[in-house]
Amino acid sequence: MVGKKSGKALLREEGLERTDNNMDLTTWPQANMINQKNYYTEYLKRDDQILPLRLQQEERRNRMTTNAKDRDRALAQSKPGEVLAPDIELDIDDDVAMDEAGGLVGQDAFGSKIIVIHPGSQNLRIGLAKDALPKTVPMVIARRWGTNESEEQGGEPKPKRLKFDDGTTLEPEKMFGDDFATQFATMATELKVHMRAHKRRVLPSSKELIVNYNKRTPPETISEHNDPLRIDWTELPNDPQKAPAYFTGKDALRIPDNSTPRYKLFWPLRHGWYNEHDYDQKRALFEDIAVIIEEAIKTQLSIPWKKDWLQYACVFVVPDLYERQYVTQILDMLFRDFGFGHVCFIQESLAATFGAGYTQACVVDIGAQKTSICCVEEGMCIENSRINLKYGGVDVTETFVKMMLFDHFPYAEINLNRRYDFLLAEEIKIKFCTLNEGEVSAQLADFHLRASGQDTRKYTFKTYDEILLAPYGYFQPTIFDHSLKLKDRRKLVSRSRDLYDDSPNDPVSTAQSAIIAMTAPPPPINGHMTNGQSEALNVNAVSTPLRQLPNPLQKFNEQERRSHSAIGSPAPDDEDTPAPQGDGDGSSVKNDADVSLRDDVLPVAALDVAILTSIMHGARNDDRKSRDFLGGVMVIGGGSQIPNFTNYLEEKLKMTRPTFAKDIMIGTPPRELDPQGVVWKGASVFGKLRGTNDSWISRLEHDRLGARVLAYKLMWAW
Repeated sequence: MVGKKSGKALLREEGLERTDNNMDLTTWPQANMINQKNYYTEYLKRDDQILPLRLQQEERRNRMTTNAKDRDRALAQSKPGEVLAPDIELDIDDDVAMDEAGGLVGQDAFGSKIIVIHPGSQNLRIGLAKDALPKTVPMVIARRWGTNESEEQGGEPKPKRLKFDDGTTLEPEKMFGDDFATQFATMATELKVHMRAHKRRVLPSSKELIVNYNKRTPPETISEHNDPLRIDWTELPNDPQKAPAYFTGKDALRIPDNSTPRYKLFWPLRHGWYNEHDYDQKRALFEDIAVIIEEAIKTQLSIPWKKDWLQYACVFVVPDLYERQYVTQILDMLFRDFGFGHVCFIQESLAATFGAGYTQACVVDIGAQKTSICCVEEGMCIENSRINLKYGGVDVTETFVKMMLFDHFPYAEINLNRRYDFLLAEEIKIKFCTLNEGEVSAQLADFHLRASGQDTRKYTFKTYDEILLAPYGYFQPTIFDHSLKLKDRRKLVSRSRDLYDDSPNDPVSTAQSAIIAMTAPPPPINGHMTNGQSEALNVNAVSTPLRQLPNPLQKFNEQERRSHSAIGSPAPDDEDTPAPQGDGDGSSVKNDADVSLRDDVLPVAALDVAILTSIMHGARNDDRKSRDFLGGVMVIGGGSQIPNFTNYLEEKLKMTRPTFAKDIMIGTPPRELDPQGVVWKGASVFGKLRGTNDSWISRLEHDRLGARVLAYKLMWAW
């Protein structure tokens, strides 16, 4: 009986049996499954796997090898019994023995090849690290245009005046609206009460006296040949076709308004942000920044050839509360457009402490259009203490002009959109504004108006309380005009977002969030609002930025009372202590809402309130740190150069925080340093710390990693 055949035998007979020829089905490498219970990786766990760290180690190793070879060569060439000089450690700051070009030694030799750049909303400060003081250049460029800035929008003057329906201007007491008139009158009344309380003489009819005098005083005309201080205007060729395409710096501000062809001024940075209002293309905005810096390097530093810039390094100063898009764009510009060999970044407040020689301070930087506050401790900016307020010295200038026009200023046609009027307003603000109540009286003053193609006119006028109330706007910023500061925000440059989860990743600060919470409109009752309501709330938030909303100082007072009465262990001092998290989706939505709120609400608060808010979040409920920061407030910036400003600010802080009155001390940079240049000076000191500075970014690192190299090179968390 024939047995039953198996399946394999049948397949073999039919020729369908599978044979193994030891060949894989595919050449693609097969990845085995990972044991989920026990797996480990060393990817990016060692320094030699990270390019910037590996290059640093290779540089140190090559330097040690070179030093050893030089030492052996010196020993071989030395005479018997000759004593060689001791080895010099090259990892310290003064590691450069001699500059080949000149006779400089030590840090000065290294500083001669380092360019320090500190851009601002109004001025650019630039120079070599070996220089004692920086060169100051207006951060402006004038380009050939159809009309100049004063002819746009129908020639609307600045500050804007209200008009009748027929186009005629209202009388001075009503030309700026009822809101401004009410605030001005209230501030004047409070000043009189304060002066009487301090036993100062106040004449009851001073305001009427200066108004009557300013009304009836005509200007005096001075011919050009009799004016010893006449201005040299920027000359243009007779043929308009041969006129340059642009001017930068002081030459741009000295172009006549009625020039042929017309030139328009562009300020690429405004209020510490990109000026997206005056530009239609992002490329043009970045190009203007590059052109201004490039012309400053060529003219102010006398380095005309860009091929030589590869031998130079650059220290660039960025704001404390920066935007990531700004830093990455500047990094790309410094390497690709300028061709520097090395680049490093430093924050403004940290650079200020380097320049002043402080290890711990609360830095208050009052610039032209922004005021930044940050607590610095042991060479690091405390992240949650950073505050950026959108007002500065230009707001004081505009408010001072409005107050003078309110009191019948004899030069009623002043227009800050005209170049010579803007320079004139800055001049009279610096000359007359003060925070010393002893100088508030009916005083006789004069100024000279110099315009291109016109005879010089001498105006005589009287001032009273305007000289003090204008800078007092730092402590009552509702008097400033904030209506256009958020216009066209994010029109060209979008906010930075994380590559993986697409969430906003610009740096945040709890102190800044507290200021925005004071300024932001109240949330809607029903959870949503119409577009019209949203726009109305945004306009209201900008026009009246300080309404009666929760004050962060109230939280400060409550925490202080609890610290004296509560019993138990103190809260952890580490900022990185994890906090309980809610649902992941909910926190992401809240983060997007907070960032959107930062872009839609203008951060504006009284200066004394902002300083105390920054210290509250920087000290983290530590009473000792709070006293240290209050005793080390350093005021810098051009906006702080108002007479008696520091004493007035100290008095305001003591009135707000009477329990810390004996600890509060306001200071200026030591050693008679210029408050406007102390940040640049600190950046130059930081740039010369060659051996202890690991923040330098090389061209190789930038070419291979791009902006990712910032995570390894910056001194703060990127």
